[in-house]
Amino acid sequence: MLNSIMVQLDIGIAPQQRLDAALALAHRFDAELLAFAAADYRVHLPYEGGHAVGAAQRERREEISAGLKLLREAFLDMAGDGSGTTWIGKIGHPTELLTTNARSADLLVVGTPQPGSVLQHDRRLDLGKLVLSAGRPVLVLTSEEAVPRAEKIVIAWKDAREARRAVTDALPFLVAAKQVMVASVIENHEERAQESSAEVVRFLMRHGVRAEDTVLPASSTPPAEVISDLARTFGADLVVSGGYGHSRLREWAFGGVTRSFLHNGTLNRLLSN
Repeated sequence: MLNSIMVQLDIGIAPQQRLDAALALAHRFDAELLAFAAADYRVHLPYEGGHAVGAAQRERREEISAGLKLLREAFLDMAGDGSGTTWIGKIGHPTELLTTNARSADLLVVGTPQPGSVLQHDRRLDLGKLVLSAGRPVLVLTSEEAVPRAEKIVIAWKDAREARRAVTDALPFLVAAKQVMVASVIENHEERAQESSAEVVRFLMRHGVRAEDTVLPASSTPPAEVISDLARTFGADLVVSGGYGHSRLREWAFGGVTRSFLHNGTLNRLLSN
């Protein structure tokens, strides 16, 4: 069950679309909605003396406080100030603080990273680190941040701990879906892949999920692209996947499914680790 959903908002970015999506999900699952925003005021400047650094940090802290106030007003205006809504605004590193506050939620809802956001680590999320450390499923919305329909869902299946966790975490969405496709990309043993995906289908059917499976041949196309193409052909707007089956360093160096999914803003992605 999803009893509490936490949506992360970015200072300096209009929150309405992301809030619309999170509110729709909260209503769908009859869940409490928590809104979270944070940014760090600390800056690193070439040595100009303590006075210059201190003045810059005070200015940034005031800017962040003003931004948090605007986001809070937008959240309360859209969601109301009742027992089913909670606002959390903090000053500090956004990824670390969201990871800590994730203990209050069953699901985290975030946006797709914007170009250049990796350079703004003081006020933008490190999604890879969040997926690894939050201990909660992370729903990454499309670039347009439209409300996820999740009527058709594709599971990017690989017989690994992360994928098993993702399937379990996604059950509230899967049970409500009209169709679910369990998709495996053959890596070494076709028979093992078929057996594994078929067992997942049986597991899902025991939970009342309308599921089927498909095993896709290996090719020169990266697995994440194969799964994304299948999702679009299937008519799905949500992909469920485990996060970082390899080390994150290896994924960033050589590419990988998680890295590709994090930046693919054409689909909603539910990632678990």
